[in-house]
Amino acid sequence: MAPITLNDSSVLVLGGSGVLGSQVAHRLAERGAHVTLAGRSEDRLARAAASIEGAATCRFDLRDASLAETPVNAAIDAFGALDGIVNAAGVVAFGQLADTAPEVIEDVVATDLTGPLLVYRRAIPRMEGGFIANVTGVVATMPTAGMATYSAAKAGLSAATVALARELRRSGIQVIDVRPPHTETGLVDRAIAGTPPKLPDGLAPGIVADRIVAGIESGERVLEPDSF
Repeated sequence: MAPITLNDSSVLVLGGSGVLGSQVAHRLAERGAHVTLAGRSEDRLARAAASIEGAATCRFDLRDASLAETPVNAAIDAFGALDGIVNAAGVVAFGQLADTAPEVIEDVVATDLTGPLLVYRRAIPRMEGGFIANVTGVVATMPTAGMATYSAAKAGLSAATVALARELRRSGIQVIDVRPPHTETGLVDRAIAGTPPKLPDGLAPGIVADRIVAGIESGERVLEPDSF
């Protein structure tokens, strides 16, 4: 894929109030991008945006299909265009599938898979070139016991990323699959159900954010776990 210029671009960061999303947003802004941070918590969005000059924010919930166009509109209203999307949003649940409540399965799938796809459905017709970068993670290709729903949602998002890259190749929109190994974002401590297993020490979020933005700029299609 061709290199991508971030300077003066308008980039929407889904999960921009989170640990990894905010780090990515900082690095995008350092390269001259105008960033719109989207997330559920107004307070966390405000804290994340406070240290990024000129950042816009959008409070919305990926689980609500009726809100899919909300962050797209926010980025375009703020900066006149939408040139890129980084999806760093996500929730996780632990435990055996047979013991997992239906509403937990629905929340994970809506947040990690169907919600982002619904946003892209609204965004793509309004983009002229640019990029979409999905943080799918190592579980996209290495499903993990006790994380069946999360693994399935991320694997599904990875598959959608490959399909979208083919669909959009004539549009000039580049699609990137980002598969970092376990990263110390605190996501496991905010699991919506279950108790996390003992995990090895993960990567620092800043290291992962650096690699994501470098991969976007260089036009890479897939950032494999061993490239971080």
